[in-house]
Amino acid sequence: MEKIRAWTLADIPAIVALERACFSDPWTAEAWLGAIPRADVFGFVAEENGELVGFACGTALFEDSEIWKVAVRETMRGKGLGGALTDALLNEAKARGAQRTFLEVRVGNQAAIGLYRSRGFETTRERKKYYADGEDALEMKKDL
Repeated sequence: MEKIRAWTLADIPAIVALERACFSDPWTAEAWLGAIPRADVFGFVAEENGELVGFACGTALFEDSEIWKVAVRETMRGKGLGGALTDALLNEAKARGAQRTFLEVRVGNQAAIGLYRSRGFETTRERKKYYADGEDALEMKKDL
């Protein structure tokens, strides 16, 4: 059974490993060490049998929030973990006073686009060559 909880600094090695498995442009461990302690940054991890199988993070400052990353181990996808992690982010952003949330997603990531649309996000624009490999991104927004 999966458990979702707030992340801690002790989760960084597992987050770094999972992000490398999920994304072509992962952050460094140093970037995570700099982000996690920030007051405006928050995140959650999903565990199964004590092992980290997903994470999500974002930021909230005043009325705006942003989802930075949602990642789920490939073997755990399709079980609702991405949605549960996204919901945790949205609830935390709202609790911190945010009135809207933004994100960018690769145009080719149809699973993530479907997840975000199922949570009420709408596309606001396409950002050409947004990613380092030249892929375009959709910018999406949801009012909280």
